[in-house]
Amino acid sequence: MIKECDIRVIPETAAREDNIKRHVSALLAVNYGDICAVRVLKRSIDARKRDIFVNLRVRIYINEIPQDASYPVREYGDVSGKPQCIVVGAGPAGLFAALRLIESGVRPILLERGKDVHSRRIDIAKISREHVVNPESNYSFGEGGAGAFSDGKLYTRSKKRGSVQRILEILCQFGASEAILSDAHPHIGTDKLPKIIENIRKQIIASGGEVLFGKKMTRLIVKGNEVTGAVCSDGSEYAGKVILATGHSARDVYRYLSDNRIEMEQKGFAVGVRLEHPQHLLDCIQYHSRNGRGEFLPAAEYSFVTQVKGRGVYSFCMCPGGFVVPAASSPQQIVVNGMSPSNRGSRWGNSGMVTEIRPEDLDDFATHGILRGVAFQEELESMCYANGRGQTAPAQRMADFVNARLSSSLPQTSYTPGIISSPLHFWMPKNIAERLRIGFSVFGKSAHGFLTNEAIVIGVETRTSSPVRIVRDAESLNHVRLKGLFPCGEGAGYAGGIVSAAIDGERCAESLAASL
Repeated sequence: MIKECDIRVIPETAAREDNIKRHVSALLAVNYGDICAVRVLKRSIDARKRDIFVNLRVRIYINEIPQDASYPVREYGDVSGKPQCIVVGAGPAGLFAALRLIESGVRPILLERGKDVHSRRIDIAKISREHVVNPESNYSFGEGGAGAFSDGKLYTRSKKRGSVQRILEILCQFGASEAILSDAHPHIGTDKLPKIIENIRKQIIASGGEVLFGKKMTRLIVKGNEVTGAVCSDGSEYAGKVILATGHSARDVYRYLSDNRIEMEQKGFAVGVRLEHPQHLLDCIQYHSRNGRGEFLPAAEYSFVTQVKGRGVYSFCMCPGGFVVPAASSPQQIVVNGMSPSNRGSRWGNSGMVTEIRPEDLDDFATHGILRGVAFQEELESMCYANGRGQTAPAQRMADFVNARLSSSLPQTSYTPGIISSPLHFWMPKNIAERLRIGFSVFGKSAHGFLTNEAIVIGVETRTSSPVRIVRDAESLNHVRLKGLFPCGEGAGYAGGIVSAAIDGERCAESLAASL
């Protein structure tokens, strides 16, 4: 017999399968020895009150050995000799597009400007150790895209556009923990993601596709009103329809599209800072305990949002037990981001704290036309670089930032290139700094102890999303003016994270296959 039920238990009970079995045995009046297995289908933590509970949906196997798999395994056949297409960019959108193309009987040729996921580590290490940014191999460019060295957060609101469950199952097939199938806010961890990405690449190649590194696309091959291929910086050419999945940091691609009158439109985005607290302090605040999270609870997360002067101010990409990392993709920039290992075990927790920017807020950049948002991001990153030192980032204690005071000292940080005291409240654009300062005050009132000088703000967080959208037909996902071009993922302005980018990659692959 198989039964499913929802239970609400203390963290210690939820931590071990035998504890869960004892609980459901008493709840259902079933002999403990008759329960062969318990499978957790959904898991979430309720920390709204002082007593913390874990909500579980469980499947109980009574006098029955589980025969059903946790998830279906997808088959990827041989597409050698099949019609081919080009996928530009090996981030989540490009990788999942390639897998879906194989399922659809199309041979993908995946062009990635950067290096493979393991070679990227050397260049990423140089950013921290030597303050050297390789413009083609960094936290943004290379196999896996910006998501490869991130927390691997898999939470998304894009459920109407495709199957989130399908994406999670495919990630499990290539090496992710099955816990992502049940956790309310699943994550993989920066230490686990590279192997998963490598396994996906091996599958694409085993199925007859190609994955080529050091292939920076510089232009599309266009005949009439149809894209028939792509040309790379080394002069190599590849024929086929094109899925353009280059990510939101590939600003050279935006400039190429703008120069060649390939239609784009402005869209809103957000910029701000990284806010870093001691993780123990966050645990104490979120779990209402001076002792922190204890033995059975994970590193605490938070989510804040408010409105300040007609614009949203909110936390973004929260990384409990994580690190702040240097995410610039060109020299003379400072950009910060966050990541966490799978165990979320560092002494700090951080998140982006950002404010909404709309196209009408950028009149001072009107001479840049459709790319005024890009120009604004670049100016803010250059301004941050000028107030830092190499990749040593400007920083300020949180309460000092709110009260417009220079910090005479700074606490320890996870940001390995180092931080330097700087009046971010003074040199950041007034509309951004003022909204963040008010937002922090609001958040401090809703979570006692959150607004503190134990926390620091580090500049700047600018790569939340693309400031432009490459216009495509809503049904075919093809570009509105160019047949054979399928703009895809975060860089095209249609996604905001690993899962939503993967979903969009699959949708574009399906549309391309249907067009052949």
